[in-house]
Amino acid sequence: MSESPTPAEPPPVAAAESEPSPRPSLSAHYHAARLRGDTWAELKRTLARLTGGTTAADRRALEAQAADALARLGPVESYWAFPGPQAFKHLVRLFERGDLEAASTLTNRIVRALASHTYRRRHVPLLPGDDDEEITEVEASDEASLPEGTHGRDRPYFEVLIVDNLAPADETAVRAGLHAIRRDEDEFVYDVVIVPSFEDAVIAVLFNFNIQTVVVRYDFPFASRHRLEVLEGYLAGLDEATVQAAKAEDCGLMLGRCLHRLRPELDLFLVTDVSVEELDEDVSDVFRRVFYRQEDFLELHLSILRGIASRHRTPFFSALRAYAGQPTGVFHALPISRGKSVVRSNWIRDMAEFYGLNIFLAETSTTSGGLDSLLDPKGTIKDAQALAARAFGARKSYFVTNGTSTANKIVSQALLRPGDIALVDRNCHKSHHYAMVLAGAHVIYLDSYPLDAWSIYGAVPQTTLVDTLRRLQAAGRIDRVKMVVLTNCTFDGIVYHPEQVMEACLAIKPDLVFLWDEAWFAFARFSPMYRSRTGMEAARVLRERYKSAAYRERYAAASDRSGLPDPDRARVRVYVTQSTHKTLTALRQGSMIHVHDQDWPDVEHAFRDAFMTHTSTSPNYQILASLDVGRRQVELEGFELVQKQLELAFILRQRLISSPLLRRWFRFLAPKDLVPMGFRASGMERYYHPERGWAAMEDAWATDEFVVDPSRLTLDVASTGVQGETFRHEILMRQHGIQVNKTSRNTVLFMTHIGTTRSSVAHLIDVLTRVAHGLDEQLEELGPTERASFAASAGDLRDNLPPLPDFSRFHDVFRSGLDGDTPEGDMRRAYFLAADEANVEYLRMGGSLEAEMARGRDVVAALFLTPYPPGFPLLVPGQVVSDEILAYLRALELREVHGYRPDLGLRVLKESVLEEAGR
Repeated sequence: MSESPTPAEPPPVAAAESEPSPRPSLSAHYHAARLRGDTWAELKRTLARLTGGTTAADRRALEAQAADALARLGPVESYWAFPGPQAFKHLVRLFERGDLEAASTLTNRIVRALASHTYRRRHVPLLPGDDDEEITEVEASDEASLPEGTHGRDRPYFEVLIVDNLAPADETAVRAGLHAIRRDEDEFVYDVVIVPSFEDAVIAVLFNFNIQTVVVRYDFPFASRHRLEVLEGYLAGLDEATVQAAKAEDCGLMLGRCLHRLRPELDLFLVTDVSVEELDEDVSDVFRRVFYRQEDFLELHLSILRGIASRHRTPFFSALRAYAGQPTGVFHALPISRGKSVVRSNWIRDMAEFYGLNIFLAETSTTSGGLDSLLDPKGTIKDAQALAARAFGARKSYFVTNGTSTANKIVSQALLRPGDIALVDRNCHKSHHYAMVLAGAHVIYLDSYPLDAWSIYGAVPQTTLVDTLRRLQAAGRIDRVKMVVLTNCTFDGIVYHPEQVMEACLAIKPDLVFLWDEAWFAFARFSPMYRSRTGMEAARVLRERYKSAAYRERYAAASDRSGLPDPDRARVRVYVTQSTHKTLTALRQGSMIHVHDQDWPDVEHAFRDAFMTHTSTSPNYQILASLDVGRRQVELEGFELVQKQLELAFILRQRLISSPLLRRWFRFLAPKDLVPMGFRASGMERYYHPERGWAAMEDAWATDEFVVDPSRLTLDVASTGVQGETFRHEILMRQHGIQVNKTSRNTVLFMTHIGTTRSSVAHLIDVLTRVAHGLDEQLEELGPTERASFAASAGDLRDNLPPLPDFSRFHDVFRSGLDGDTPEGDMRRAYFLAADEANVEYLRMGGSLEAEMARGRDVVAALFLTPYPPGFPLLVPGQVVSDEILAYLRALELREVHGYRPDLGLRVLKESVLEEAGR
């Protein structure tokens, strides 16, 4: 309470919930969950200061600050079930009537419940008359510090969104009806959020990651009382006039389609008074179930729980866990099975102490007892893979336990035959290069645009692809072209627009197969912004487009069809390989292959044969189980986790840009640094500007040829005078225990993922701050000569980087397209020629290699030569060594070049062997 006997009345907050004009903006709450938590914490601190005794002037300022926090929370809280509308209104009333002690106590209770997730486990008393059960600071602190997922009750909690324009009394009745039928034996527990409009429903599913189910009821208006600028991009062209003009049943279907596009994992239910015969045919594609004049809450309640159970299922993990709990006698392989060879040992018991017993109980070679065979799945693995296909938007999905290197080889072997032409991203992972050798494909390497200033390659421009296909078409070789291999989301975060790329290519070669290597992009499916840039989503969009009447009319009416695939000939054939373990929850080497192939029956046998060729007959069951569980996680909380991953990346960018100290020594590269202007139709240059705030990324992701994944943060360290690799090893890892993987001459790559925490981000900022302070102090102590030397080192890293070389060419002996002037090469032939030691020799750099090239010899590589950076082969078997490649290798000073032997030199094919092979 106030110290003054006649306190001034705190400023009102209720006005924040009225409908002003223009509508209040929610755009500041684009990352609403974090801002919501921060605002509640701010309110807690402000009310604590108000109740602790203040001067009159401070009191007025603090009351205004508290009123502002409540006003900001007002519109946002309507989209969450806890603390709920009644409790929030009660808090506002307490504040407005000056009962600050009670307001502070209530706020503390809410903040503790949010921090400790107590509201997920039990009822939290907030209103007068509730049973008082205080959440202590110790309870909140202890539970909040537990690993994510361990502080919930046995029954997972979620929230159900109901969309209906209800009167307050009806809203109370709906809440009470659903609460009344909850049972202790229910597998899950939920609370209810009710919103009155189309736009509010869209805002709710964008803001509230607890929402897992949406019930769309009867008639409701389009417009929200609140404004969210980003909303227009998610409404897919719908506006108030369109929706309001539609029939009530069509309005619900429009909303369902919109929500399904945003978060396809959600369970959607439609409650309507329209007969089944009058509903659109595709209603079942959007809604899990349609209720006709539904008034019985029990059936709805059971359907809601059944929908969650469907996503919660983990067929293989559950079977493996059940197997581990059974008494079993093992008279087959694996002495380690059941842990017998470990726990009975006198020398290796520490292994059991380290890993625990369960991993050994679950270690088996059997495919019976509820388990399954990865090579020929008919039970739980088959079911788990079907659930993965649903989660990742594929027609079929396959688990791979040998990593994406193996996944890439499986796909290439299944779809390519010796002599087929494959267009391959020259910067792709080395497994693709080896896959081409194994398949015997003739390769045309596609060059990416170079970023010489950072020693980074970008991605392959669409014009390069189209021009190459047209060149092959003109040469009469287009029928031999079978596949395009591209890396979608490169190591440095450059992301293609698969829909645009595939459409442009299908207009030339309508049955072209696309292999998108999304090793670093498995998480993208679970963000509305990212999803459109994934191979599987692009495949779905194109397939629906080409079978639509609207596209056929457009194609028939077009005077110039050069960029339009023929809908009668185009076949959508897309394969995606993902390193699930890299960006989602899975054990190392856990990967997946996702398939959307209209001609699947023609290649199914070849695919299965390739799968058996490259898959172990003893797959690791723990990896398979982790893929199953990882799929469950992303279907139930992938949206939340990816939003948090992005948010932490934005925090890093903002903190660095906002700090003069950090800006003096470091900067994160912006889109304008990594994507040349010609590929950025949106014109977006950076994600964050210290004066203008965050850029609207949606336009860029919808239109630009390439975008940069904001969760990839490339740090320019040139100003420190320290090379990227040295900065990584000596400063980050050795001194501060921060692990990163990729560097270039003057950059270090950081990435956030679903396992990144706010504390780890704070630690990184703290480390960079310490390094910056140390550099400031070091610079102050340097004399003029040392300063000049320091500046020269930094300048060298900034200005004197060698140009990145393009692919040179295959030697004529290995080219099959000489007569047609096309550049494909038979790398397999060169590879196996080089396998014979009698056919190769070694030439040293800085000596015989340069001498041989100077006399005009075509020096031909006999192996894959991979320097770091850039981290992919600059030379492949059969490729001619160019002056540009040699200059780049010299500039690297051979610090890390896989395939080069300093004691011998570069392995090359002998001239005599090439002459003999060319006869």
